[in-house]
Amino acid sequence: MRFLTTMMAATIALAGAAAAQAPKALDPNNTLVLELKGGKVAIQLRPDLAPKHVERVKQLAKDGFYNGLKWHRVINGFMAQSGDPTGTGTSGSKYGNIPAEFTQEPFVRGTVGAARTSDPNSANSQFFICFTDTGCASLRGQYTVWGKVVDGMAAVDAIAKGEAGSGRVATPDQIVKGYIAAAAPR
Repeated sequence: MRFLTTMMAATIALAGAAAAQAPKALDPNNTLVLELKGGKVAIQLRPDLAPKHVERVKQLAKDGFYNGLKWHRVINGFMAQSGDPTGTGTSGSKYGNIPAEFTQEPFVRGTVGAARTSDPNSANSQFFICFTDTGCASLRGQYTVWGKVVDGMAAVDAIAKGEAGSGRVATPDQIVKGYIAAAAPR
């Protein structure tokens, strides 16, 4: 009897743990989809952390801004950066810059942050996706987190890497298409 009671308790505990780990359904209005040559990437937007940045990303996706943009700076073990229409890392969208929305949210594998210059309030359209849990850790509290890759990280890992140090990519991969899931092309 004692064995049966122990087994039932263990089964209940495992079922509870599995239920706690079940993924939440994504809100299609707060999911950015990036189509890459290696597959689709789903990014859960975080308006709870960075409402102004999320609003900008949604506007740019609606405008088709990210379609065809290059991954111009990709540093193995660190991050992949895109969002510059010139492909040089020196430009942005037609909209003005966004003020910083720094938090203590950690930068881990799949975190999406706003790229900027040395001016904390210079984010515009460029962003980066972290490759590892440690590579971007020093950015916490210094860059705005506006999303997290929740599916398709293998496609991000497959983005062509750049030169050691600068990350400059001689033949960069591109974002085929970027859109909000609720407005997915049919």
